[in-house]
Amino acid sequence: MYTKEIEVRTGHVAVVHDLTKDAEAFLTEADAADGLLHVWVPHATAGLAVLETGAGSDDDLLTAIDDLLPRDDRWRHQHGTPGHGRDHVVPGFLPPYATLPVIGGVLALGTWQSICLVDTNVDNPARRVRFSLLAG
Repeated sequence: MYTKEIEVRTGHVAVVHDLTKDAEAFLTEADAADGLLHVWVPHATAGLAVLETGAGSDDDLLTAIDDLLPRDDRWRHQHGTPGHGRDHVVPGFLPPYATLPVIGGVLALGTWQSICLVDTNVDNPARRVRFSLLAG
């Protein structure tokens, strides 16, 4: 197994951050062949999604999260900025992990799919992401 952790600066706004190029660079560094890429976000307020980016889907996802989990005072978890408790619920909908096939050293993603970090926590501008290659 080969593993590496990177830092991603997400800033102070909710964001869908495309990790695909980072994952591809990791696979090149790992001299990957066939196996599985496991992506892990060790945070209680962030998750991962595989989706199309750049055509509005990333903004649609953030809008859906806001609609489903409003940033208001209904949350029992009450620290940080107002409504921050909902950020702790996000990983229940978008898990902090993803496992993807690697074939011939290349991610086996669909045509429009990207691996994305979804961070709605405006209180934490830096995130860690761990890539692990499980070789076949």
